[in-house]
Amino acid sequence: MAPHRGGGAGLSARARCARVRTLKRGLRSIAGCATGDGVDAVVVRFRGRELRQREIAFVRALIAAHPQASRRALSAMLSEAWGWVQPNGQPRAMVCRSLMLALARAGHIALPPVRRRPSNPLARRARPAPVAIDRTPVRGRLADLGPLEVRQVRRTAEEARCNALIEAHHYLGYTQPVGEHLKYLVFAGGRPLACLVWSSAPRHLGARDRFIGWAAPARQRNIRFVVSNTRFLILPWVEVPHLASHLLGRMARVLPGEWERAYGHAVYFAETFVEGGRFRGTCYRAANWIFLGRTCGRGKDDRTHQANRPLKDVWGYPLVKDFRARLSRVA
Repeated sequence: MAPHRGGGAGLSARARCARVRTLKRGLRSIAGCATGDGVDAVVVRFRGRELRQREIAFVRALIAAHPQASRRALSAMLSEAWGWVQPNGQPRAMVCRSLMLALARAGHIALPPVRRRPSNPLARRARPAPVAIDRTPVRGRLADLGPLEVRQVRRTAEEARCNALIEAHHYLGYTQPVGEHLKYLVFAGGRPLACLVWSSAPRHLGARDRFIGWAAPARQRNIRFVVSNTRFLILPWVEVPHLASHLLGRMARVLPGEWERAYGHAVYFAETFVEGGRFRGTCYRAANWIFLGRTCGRGKDDRTHQANRPLKDVWGYPLVKDFRARLSRVA
């Protein structure tokens, strides 16, 4: 059979549905012959999905039915066959590829050889170039600034300026967010005053998880409803009392709607990290954020169980009143 070259782009909705039905019927017949006792036993749990023997047999049958297909094509077909899509309707092909790789490493399936190794765009990404900007000091009362414009700039002509300002003036510099994220510039009279970046939250964070009180299955299913404030920069020549806490309050009102428009799902809880040795988190406290605890000083890829980075305070802010109930749902 000819290799599959995509997830059905160019086909009508009816044609795609017909192809998926045909694929499922053919693979079920093959997979049914490959399963025996224990087909209902959970073999693997991956991203909140439980895979039993019959699902693993289905993946084996998919690979066997398309011996010339690449790993990329197989992951697209699996996403399509299982109807595994993101909240915005896009296929979870990358997630399926990670799943198939995990199954192969565990010895459950055999994947075709890697055909090419694409370069990592994050590894070769150039640092944001400096931008010219008016650095005349901005001082005075918040009311004296006049109307403030909070502008979402991701995928706009202003995104590069936002990245450059963070790179030049935030103590952590600029790091390209991975996953869902939005970026904001705040203007007064046409001049940028501040930058904020919000992105997908880390899957495991003890202080947050204890505060929410959700069980592991709920966390795996609902982590997408938590958003992290990964960068917050008031430009160094801006000295306006209460500006930072005011902006956090503004963001709490506008972020949920803009996130849902961008990604097709709401967000119910916001979090951030504050390096205690540098900052006290005063603006978060003034904006009614809640101190949740401290990190243990280990990153997400930790293998030594030893602190290897600065401890940080964890702050959180409920974006809806019933956040715990929403985040704890598993059905």
